[in-house]
Amino acid sequence: MIKIERTGIILHTQNYEQCVAFYRDILELKIEILSPDLTSFDFGGAYLMVEREGEANLLGKTKEQNPTVLRMNVVDVKQTTQLLRDKDVVVDYVEFDWGTVARFMDPDGNFIEFKDSEKFDLQIKSN
Repeated sequence: MIKIERTGIILHTQNYEQCVAFYRDILELKIEILSPDLTSFDFGGAYLMVEREGEANLLGKTKEQNPTVLRMNVVDVKQTTQLLRDKDVVVDYVEFDWGTVARFMDPDGNFIEFKDSEKFDLQIKSN
């Protein structure tokens, strides 16, 4: 049996310094490791490692360029959306019958979403 102790995501970026500043200053993630070519953040029990040698798309990466979205569940999506907008982040806020999502991009064009935790918890309990 494989015993996984921790999971993580490695995000290769072209705009490394701007991405590190974004995750540190805008999303307020705690830095675990900081070096000139690699920064690792606490990502809700997992880690988000930002590295160099990626390719940016300032219009937003297509699914072919990056088929993933960084999703984080938060208590209040509407309030979190306002906090991001106060920091000049462009956010698309949408309410669905299955939950509320705030979608935005980092400086490399990687998509990130905040989703309401309450509806997520209800979906898990009903399955």
